[in-house]
Amino acid sequence: MNSGISTKVIVVFLMLLVVFTGTTKAAIPLPSLNINIQESEAPEDVVYSLQILFLITIIALAPAILIMMTSFTRIIVVLAFVRNALGTHQMPPNQVLIGLALFLTFFVMSPVLSNINEHALQPYLNGNINQQEALSNALTYLREFMFKQTREKDLALFVKYAQLNRVNSLDDIPTHVLIPGFIISELKTAFQMGFIIYIPFLVIDMIVASTLMSMGMLMLPPAMISLPFKVLLFIMVDGWNLVVRSLLLGFN
Repeated sequence: MNSGISTKVIVVFLMLLVVFTGTTKAAIPLPSLNINIQESEAPEDVVYSLQILFLITIIALAPAILIMMTSFTRIIVVLAFVRNALGTHQMPPNQVLIGLALFLTFFVMSPVLSNINEHALQPYLNGNINQQEALSNALTYLREFMFKQTREKDLALFVKYAQLNRVNSLDDIPTHVLIPGFIISELKTAFQMGFIIYIPFLVIDMIVASTLMSMGMLMLPPAMISLPFKVLLFIMVDGWNLVVRSLLLGFN
């Protein structure tokens, strides 16, 4: 009895599958893909292929460009210092800190991006300049921003090891020499700000630890008691406003 029912169910299921498959093919035709690699007969095809390859390379390097050649490095390091100083572990979450750092980066870099759009991207899209001139114009504004934030000592380090003997102006410094100098300058500035941020929270930790020791509560973790006081202090002084204001003023 059960085998007969199972056979009927299987037959009905197969019939429905055939009907559904036929209906689907009739209603929604599936496209066929055909990829051919053949010899190009026109030089323009090679140029377009190289442009596509160059565009894919730029997209792949976009995260590194965003992190290393903009204000993102300093901002995200300082925000991480704030979270560690508070001792809140994963609060705010990494997604929130990275999102805040990205929007602050876009805000800080908006004048540079505006100049790049006006003097590089739009003229290139309108056909007034070629691709090389557009890249050169865009890089000019990025270099100007990085030179303002780079310490002379850090820049001289890489100029020396690059064996650039004749440097009469900033234009004589290649971009591959400027970028690492800019990065270590940003890291130094971020760590200086992080040290200043740590001081008041360290004082609270020391006071709480000394109080617990004097009361004989050696088994009670001081971090558990000091955390609410550090959060309260951060709220009372409007900590996020102060940190973001200090970051913005540091780029002016």
